[in-house]
Amino acid sequence: MTTPDLNSRIAACSADIDGFLDHHLGAANRPPRLLAAMRHGALGGGKRLRPLLLRESAALFGITPQQSLAAGAAIEMVHCYSLVHDDLPDMDNDQLRRGKPTVWKAFDPALAILAGDALLTEAFALLSSPKTHPDPAIRAELIAALSLGAGQMVEGQVLDIEGETVPLDEDGVFRMQALKTGALIRTASEMGAILGNAGLDARAELVRFGISAGLVFQIADDILDVTATSDALGKTAGKDIEQNKSTIVALRGLDGARKILDHSVSGGLDALKGFGTQADPLRELIRHFAAREN
Repeated sequence: MTTPDLNSRIAACSADIDGFLDHHLGAANRPPRLLAAMRHGALGGGKRLRPLLLRESAALFGITPQQSLAAGAAIEMVHCYSLVHDDLPDMDNDQLRRGKPTVWKAFDPALAILAGDALLTEAFALLSSPKTHPDPAIRAELIAALSLGAGQMVEGQVLDIEGETVPLDEDGVFRMQALKTGALIRTASEMGAILGNAGLDARAELVRFGISAGLVFQIADDILDVTATSDALGKTAGKDIEQNKSTIVALRGLDGARKILDHSVSGGLDALKGFGTQADPLRELIRHFAAREN
């Protein structure tokens, strides 16, 4: 269950990211219709969990929320770009996202492709700016980490699409999910460590935590697709079955998927053992990933 403290931290991070993106995109020199589509895809919804994961990871090393805000906005723009493209008719063909029409539905598919492209490139422009971090070496590491995560996310999407016609076995599903969803969540944890100039061991453990958190998030998502309503999700429910998606739920059933979910939460908690009580916000966050209802 989400505690009041976690609710307040989610709300605070979401408000900070929304405000940053609203200002940042408002100042962008883009054609008006393109900018409107970018804003539609990036603003007005979303729990901003990846920026929160980055924020809480960076906080372990004394980095304040304000100091991690730009990096959090960058990873959120990459996430939003992926959603804009995932929803396209030639991908998942979704008409609802975050309780409102998807970008292609509100505008058109061609503009949605370009809006996603623009959000992706804007993310890396932001990471290259001194406003993200004064040290160019840290900025370069952030760019390298997000580049890897974004590229792996695309690889995972390819495997997901291929799995609709040639079903993936269990190892294939885990690999696909580790890339499609897990890569960006893992990257959020790692970027927090980079911002904090963490040592190799601490960074490795946060990467391990991020891998577990990504698996937890995706399995919970697969369970919700079967058990929740479209109104509760803010997007179309039941799409996995309709599109013949390869998922752990399809292979193991709900009970089997929930056992893997619990095991993955335990793995994430184990990775945080060396951080003491400072990591309690991250512990609460991975439990939230498992128990969320939308």
